[in-house]
Amino acid sequence: MNQHQSEKIPVGISACLLGEEVRFNGGHKLHSYIDKTLGEFFSFRSFCPEVDIGLGIPRRPIRLIRREGDTACVDSEDYQLDYTQALIDSADAQRSWQAGLCGFILKKDSPSCGMERAKVYDGKQTLRDGVGIFAARLMQNFPELPVEEEGRLGDAVLRENFIQRVYVMYRWRQLLADGLSVASLTDFHARHKLILMSHCQKTYRELGPLLASARKDNVMGMADQYIRALMTALKRRASRGDHVNVLQHIQGYLREHLDAGDKAELIDAYERYHQGQLPLIVPVTLLNHHFRKYPNAYISRSWYMHPYPAQMSLQNHI
Repeated sequence: MNQHQSEKIPVGISACLLGEEVRFNGGHKLHSYIDKTLGEFFSFRSFCPEVDIGLGIPRRPIRLIRREGDTACVDSEDYQLDYTQALIDSADAQRSWQAGLCGFILKKDSPSCGMERAKVYDGKQTLRDGVGIFAARLMQNFPELPVEEEGRLGDAVLRENFIQRVYVMYRWRQLLADGLSVASLTDFHARHKLILMSHCQKTYRELGPLLASARKDNVMGMADQYIRALMTALKRRASRGDHVNVLQHIQGYLREHLDAGDKAELIDAYERYHQGQLPLIVPVTLLNHHFRKYPNAYISRSWYMHPYPAQMSLQNHI
């Protein structure tokens, strides 16, 4: 049986989301789901880049502007006060502790921390195509790091996707800490293959041959290539159809043990899940019931069936 972490997972977060009064108006944006629910499993490392670069509390707001084709972060009243490079330098200065994180939750719409669709002022029009300066540098420095905005965590699919990626990254950090080898990398991939299959068949097909060429003298370089490809693939939303394909694949390991009634029950659960009438946890629970009766070593070690603690109830949403 797969076991999850006994200690909390390190995750970075915009400080205002934990209730720290660091916003331009001296307020905060405490997010109760993040603080109360995710806080049971994640150990948060809070950071406010605007405070870090010396902006006071309270302070005049800053904004993103389009200047000669580039995006800059400036004072909202005096565009000559440009904080772009200071925010980039702030992100770079945090790399030592950020390198140990397994995820980062950012404040949406922020000119420093917004992950996407932040406001950019371009002459007389306002565009929604910006990325906060600190956030952009963070993602550039750590392209494999799971990053999400608090606003998007209200979407059940995006929420599950982010948390699943955090747990994958946590297990990757454990793998590296324990000592990387060809055998351990191959085992890591085997345990995550079904998760990968549910997100991106193309990457699933590509990573197998890549790992087949792993040797003692090239495993470190291959590991960097592997984790970036894996985490990029996992950003893709897993559709209901993708999950059904994986569930049917898993059922194949029970081929010799299921009678006609068992098969019909599973097929019905898959179809009702595919139609949005049941949450994913229902067919997964049915399969787990059969595997308790007829254990399979590969399936019992696969993280697909138990991707994160059951208490998070992420697969219960229709």
